[in-house]
Amino acid sequence: MLKNPMNTVKIAAFFLSCALLYAIHLANPTFFPELWQVLKSGDLLATADYIRSFGSWAMFFSFWLVLFVNAIGFPPAIIFSTANTLIFGIVPGIILSVIAETVGVTISFLLLRFLFRSSAEQLIAKHPRLKKVDAYSGKNGFTVMLIARMVPYIPSALLNALGALSAISLRDYIIASFVGKFPSTAIEAIIGHDTVLKNPDPTRLVLVSLAAVILIAGAWYYEKRMEKKADAMQKILDKHTKIRKPAE
Repeated sequence: MLKNPMNTVKIAAFFLSCALLYAIHLANPTFFPELWQVLKSGDLLATADYIRSFGSWAMFFSFWLVLFVNAIGFPPAIIFSTANTLIFGIVPGIILSVIAETVGVTISFLLLRFLFRSSAEQLIAKHPRLKKVDAYSGKNGFTVMLIARMVPYIPSALLNALGALSAISLRDYIIASFVGKFPSTAIEAIIGHDTVLKNPDPTRLVLVSLAAVILIAGAWYYEKRMEKKADAMQKILDKHTKIRKPAE
C-alpha cells in the first residue's frame, strides 16, 4: 500500500494515459502504424497529404496532432507546422500551429510539474546555489522562457522540462510560450514551406522578424508593468505591516 497519496494519483494518471492510447488503437488499429510510417519517411508533402486525407476534419486532426506532439516533445513540431502552411495557407497554418503548440506545451508543463516539481524542490532545498537559480527563475522566468521560445529549432521537450522544474508561474509560462512561439514557429514553417515548394520569399521572413521585434517590445512592457504592480503591492503590504506592529 502506498503511503503517499500523490504517488497513487501519479500512477493512476500514468495508467489513464496508457488507457487513452489503447482506446485510440482499438478505435483505429491502423492509426499509429500509418502515422509512424509518415513520420519516418520525413516527407513533408506526404505528411501534408496524410493530414489532408481527413477531409473536413483535417484542421481538427492537425490541431490535436500538433498538441500531442508538443505535449510529449517528439517528433519535432516543425514537421506539422510546415504541413499546416502547405494545407491551410501560411497565415492560417501558423496561427493553428502556434495555438496548438501552446496548449500542448502547457499540458506538458502541468504534467511534468505535477510529477517532478516536488522532487526538484527537495533537491533545491539542499543546495544554496540551486535556491538562487530557482528564485531567479521565479522572478525572471517570463523573460527567459520568452527568449528561449523565440529561438527557432530549440527542442520543445527541453523547454517544457526546464519550465516545469523551475519556479516560473503558470501564467507567465503560458504567455511567454504563446508570444515566443509566433516568431519561431513562423520562421520554421515559412522556411519549410518555401523549401518544399521551391519558392523562397525573403519578404515574409522580414515581416516575421519585424513582428518578432514588436512582440518582444510588447512582452518587455508587460513584464515591466507586472513588476511595478508587484512592487506597489509589496509596498502596501510593508506599510500595513509597519502600522500593525506598534498596535500589537
